Amino acid sequence: MSHKKYTTTSGLEIKEVYTSSRPMEEQPGEFPFTRGIQKDMYRGRLWTMRQYAGFSTAEESNKRYHYLLNQGTTGLSVAFDLPTQIGYDSDHEMADGEVGKVGVAIDSLKDMEILFDQIALKDITTSMTINATASILLAMYIALAKKQGADIRQISGTIQNDILKEYAARGTYIYPPAPSMRIITDIFEFCSKEVPKWNTISISGYHIREAGSSAVQELAFTLANGKTYLKAAIEKGLDINVFAKRLSFFFNCHNNFFEEIAKFRAARRMWSKITRHLGATDEKAQMLRFHTQTGGSTLTAQQPLNNVIRVSNQAMAAVLGGTQSLHTNGYDEALSLPTESAAKIALRTQQIIAFESGVTDTVDPLAGSFFVENLTDEIENAAWAYIEKIDAMGGSVKAIENDYMQNEIASAAYQYQKEVESGERVSVGVNKFTQEEEGINEVFNIDDSIRKLQMDKLISLKASRNSEAVASALGALEIAARGNVNLMPFIIGAVEVYATLGEIADVFRGVFGEY
Repeated sequence: MSHKKYTTTSGLEIKEVYTSSRPMEEQPGEFPFTRGIQKDMYRGRLWTMRQYAGFSTAEESNKRYHYLLNQGTTGLSVAFDLPTQIGYDSDHEMADGEVGKVGVAIDSLKDMEILFDQIALKDITTSMTINATASILLAMYIALAKKQGADIRQISGTIQNDILKEYAARGTYIYPPAPSMRIITDIFEFCSKEVPKWNTISISGYHIREAGSSAVQELAFTLANGKTYLKAAIEKGLDINVFAKRLSFFFNCHNNFFEEIAKFRAARRMWSKITRHLGATDEKAQMLRFHTQTGGSTLTAQQPLNNVIRVSNQAMAAVLGGTQSLHTNGYDEALSLPTESAAKIALRTQQIIAFESGVTDTVDPLAGSFFVENLTDEIENAAWAYIEKIDAMGGSVKAIENDYMQNEIASAAYQYQKEVESGERVSVGVNKFTQEEEGINEVFNIDDSIRKLQMDKLISLKASRNSEAVASALGALEIAARGNVNLMPFIIGAVEVYATLGEIADVFRGVFGEY
């Protein structure tokens, strides 16, 4: 018998052999959904294969979208640059050096028109990774759909819109927590009536994990945040049986294969109990639907082709865990935004799992595994312990204001780093099996001249638009923000007359202040 202690990345001890688990009474598609939210799972419909794209200008991103759609992508995911994420136009001094770098620059409805040129919004689903300015980007998308003649009641997609994890882990917030929560619940309310197929929030564990949390912390903090959004919507008078169906989640998938699968199974089970406890009686409102992205922070700049194997391993775990949508990272993402060839391999990885591996032929193929069932229970219990602590503090907003989540994540990240540096945790090509570096020939670069292009577009936009209509729309928005009416119709009104993202965000800065 070996005396070395084996644990998951969350520190849960792994026994040498498992000989039993509690009896499996559950069926897929039934409460508490441990085994999946559909009875026939991928036999009925494969997960949506998304590729994250968006860089430099709307024109360049539009070309990549057409390329991906031609390669067989079934959903677009938009990455926005940092100025767009924090409510600055490309000509703002704070935008200098950042325009078009980590995503596409969107300053106005004009850019959104270019971004989706020759792409019918009624025929695709679009996921937008945007939080503090989600209301403005969604307003532009709705305005564009109307211009294309689409019925906005039929358009579908997701905005991330999860501000709580920004305060806890990621940092791209603008306003204090209370007004941020107001904007989010206004989006919930507006879309439930006007854009009913839109997923109004994707509650994100991804960035919590990227900031260094363990798998258990990712699960616990994400569901605690989800619970906070549910309560805010209920307080707004929304019906949980209607509203909870439009929530989705966004999880990370790292390298520890069985821990990740068990995490996804535990997540469904826990969410069904949380929603039921808050009054959801409709089974569809108790289901946790989620998008998965493979782990960005697990990718290494050393021996980058090894990342193809890491991504395949993570993608397989996400599929065995029952994801509804999947994004696979490019192998070169530790070095730059993905090149076209890396994006293609990432998509082919999903297609090979879907069509060649056989894992989609039966539902929840790992059910009944002594190890997987025990691990699912242990992860669930460890995550409930965290949620109980957060509830005792008064919920997620309080836990974030007290720095509780931030400190827990930081200490897990520190622990992980110590293990890598001591060699206790192996990272292939980094602290073991290293070699003299062989570089990658092709790296994706964004030119700083992008800012000049965007600034020129802003100058011509401001010269050609009706400035009186803009001033009037921004004035109406300010009055609405000072009152307590729903802000979405006013934001849509402002983007339709070509008010810029920065002008709209500045109205809110003036009313709500910055955090």
